[in-house]
Parts: sequence; C-alpha cells; structure tokens
Amino acid sequence: MPKLNPADVPTVKLDSAAATIEVSLSREQRRGLFEKPGRTVFAIVELTSKAYTGHAEGEGKDPEVKVRVTSCEVARSDEDAAALADAKRAMWRGRQIDGTLDEVGEGPQRPDAALLDITDSKPTEDDLKAHRARQEQRRRDEYVR
Repeated sequence: MPKLNPADVPTVKLDSAAATIEVSLSREQRRGLFEKPGRTVFAIVELTSKAYTGHAEGEGKDPEVKVRVTSCEVARSDEDAAALADAKRAMWRGRQIDGTLDEVGEGPQRPDAALLDITDSKPTEDDLKAHRARQEQRRRDEYVR
C-alpha cells in the first residue's frame, strides 16, 4: 500500500458503478428523483476504495483514491429519513466540535447512537430469519399442492 506524507490529502473520486444505489431505491423514489429535480433521499452507504493514483515518488500527480458504493440502504419512510437526517446532523456537529470539517479523519465515535431509537422498531436478524423460514415453508406448501 502506498504511504502518504502527513501533509498529503488524497482527492476522493466516486466510481461510476451506481447499481448498488439504484437497487436500493424504490420505484416511487426513482420517479420522484426524476420528476422533481432537487428532491432529496437519505441513505446509508458503505464506500470501499478501489484504486489509487499519484503515489509514486516524483510522479508529480496529486494523490487520488477512487471509491465505490458497495452497500446502500435508502430511507423508505419519513421516520427513517428523519432519523438519518438527525444522525447526519449529529455527525456534522461532532466534526465541527472536533475541528475536522475540512479534514479527513476518524470522525465522531459511535455516530450510530443517533439511530438507536429508530433501529429499535426495525426487524432484527432473528426476525429476518423467521420471515425467510416462513417464505420457504409457503413455497414448499405450494409445491406440494
């Protein structure tokens, strides 16, 4: 892996592969984004670095890293969007207090704490497993008929 000088701050470029985002959007959200320019949706995204440039000694290029959205979930209700907006504001406040608004850093610890109330009402992993088991049982029952 390349090592950067402490003063170097890479430019971050978003990879063009946006399929992960697209499949996370509902049909209504896609139409709304198209039909109402300026419309906003809130999402949780996972970014993964895929390529870098400008790391060779004496190359003369500024360091750059290309990231790809490798996971995405879009808020599908007003309640979820409000929770994500609150989490975003809490993270921003943390960066403002830490003085890192213009810096790359670890950011505030436990930003997900802002989402604890909303996640309590969401399905758990056990709920998902039970749902899948019910679906599989329905398929078996339909096959037997």
